[in-house]
Amino acid sequence: MHNWFECKVRYEKMAENGIAKKVTEPYLFDALSFTEAEARIIEEISPYITGEFTVSDIKRAKYSEIFFAEEESADRWFKCKVTFITLDEKSGAEKKSSTNMLVQASDLRDAVKKLDKGMEGGMADYQISSVAETPLMDVYPYGSEANDKPEV
Repeated sequence: MHNWFECKVRYEKMAENGIAKKVTEPYLFDALSFTEAEARIIEEISPYITGEFTVSDIKRAKYSEIFFAEEESADRWFKCKVTFITLDEKSGAEKKSSTNMLVQASDLRDAVKKLDKGMEGGMADYQISSVAETPLMDVYPYGSEANDKPEV
C-alpha cells in the first residue's frame, strides 16, 4: 500500500526575459509520513534549484494506482476517476465504487489509452468517469532514485 503525498515547492525562477518570478510547483512522493515526504522532496529538488526554496505545503493524495510511461513525450500527469461496477450476489444489484488513478501521458487521448492498457486483465468492469490534467511536475515512487521509474 502506497502513501502518496503532494508536496509543493516555492522558489524564485528566472524567466526567459531575465525577470525573477516566484513559482510554486507540485510533486508527488511515496513516503511513510509527512516528515519523510518533506525530507525526500528536499533531497530530490535541491540539485535542480539554485537559491533558496521552501516546501510550502504537504498533503495526502489518494491514488489507488499510478501508471508510468517510458516514452519521453509522456511528460504530463492525468488524474483519472475510475468507477468499478460490481454485482451484489445476494440482491443482484449493481454496486459502484470510485477511485482515483494517475497516468503519465503526452495528452488526454494518450492518458485514456494508457489507462485502458493498464486496466487490461482486471476482473471488475469499470467506467472512466473523468480525466483531467494535473499540475504535477513529477512523481517519485518509494525507494527510487531520481528519474528511475519502476517497471510496469
